[in-house]
Amino acid sequence: MEIPDNLRYTKEHEWVEFDPKNKTAKIGITEYAQDKLGDIVHIDLPEEGDTFNAHDTFGSVESVKAVSDIYTPISGKVLEVNETVLDGPEMINEDPYSEGWMVMLSVKDTSELESLMDASAYEAYLEELE
Repeated sequence: MEIPDNLRYTKEHEWVEFDPKNKTAKIGITEYAQDKLGDIVHIDLPEEGDTFNAHDTFGSVESVKAVSDIYTPISGKVLEVNETVLDGPEMINEDPYSEGWMVMLSVKDTSELESLMDASAYEAYLEELE
């Protein structure tokens, strides 16, 4: 299972790719999450301009197995929504870390990133779950 080193992770299986230059963050769900969900058939995402606090629900993913909420790992304002996954939610199954990202936020408080797991901590967390 792929767990990219350049991302940060949550216990709810979201990932964050932070760009310190622009103070933006792409958010998506991990390969583990999409694997457990199965084939994703629908996704609900927020509108550009919506603001969220860390741990707020910002959308949901519907698969053939279940509907799951998606939480924002950090506080911020939605700058962009990935239209590709809205039009073809199966992209999350195919490429969860690149083309399957969900939203890009302008990060309100970069210190919130410190509470997220790095790749090795996330890998250890997954081992605990198995």
